[in-house]
Amino acid sequence: MKESVSDAMFRRIDETADEHFYAQPRYVTHIDQATIDALTEFYRQFLVADCDLLDLMSSWISHLPTDMPFRRVAGLGMNKAELPANPRLTEHLVHNLNDQPQLPYPPDSFDRVNIVVSIQYLTQPVAVLESVREVLKPGGALCIAMSHRLFPTKAILAFHELRADARIALVSDYLQQAGFNGIQFHDRSPPAADPLWLLTAGA
Repeated sequence: MKESVSDAMFRRIDETADEHFYAQPRYVTHIDQATIDALTEFYRQFLVADCDLLDLMSSWISHLPTDMPFRRVAGLGMNKAELPANPRLTEHLVHNLNDQPQLPYPPDSFDRVNIVVSIQYLTQPVAVLESVREVLKPGGALCIAMSHRLFPTKAILAFHELRADARIALVSDYLQQAGFNGIQFHDRSPPAADPLWLLTAGA
């Protein structure tokens, strides 16, 4: 959404190499358990059994329904210890999207792509989402899950300064610029827990 916010809003407090920040594994969850449960329940509707799934910006946990089988679950993230600890991944790859926004997968590789509470860390989000659209199969879809927690030094300034509704609009604009269609917003925030805002879109 660089037409709507200045380039400065895509900067971070900490502009040192992301590899340094993410070198230390963090075996924690970044949203409340009730919010995780709500996300897992949403995945029952969004995901398709036995599909090829890309867990983008992945970590040691993917919040997938335990009773839903998948043909392939590829995890792309930043920590070389967290990714192999994720029991749902069938494969994993360490890759810095801020340095290399092009995904290292051939076109038409995945039926679904998930991004969970991580979109705020991308400095070239439209380029990354353009690549996501390329690796999705025809009829494939993307789900971006958002909340209000973040690593403050690595989140882009827009996610510090914009209200929640403006952040959701910003990410929706990313999707439009990247060529996605059928963009839909879903508020699945549980009571008395972290909010859960979801954007889904088709390739």
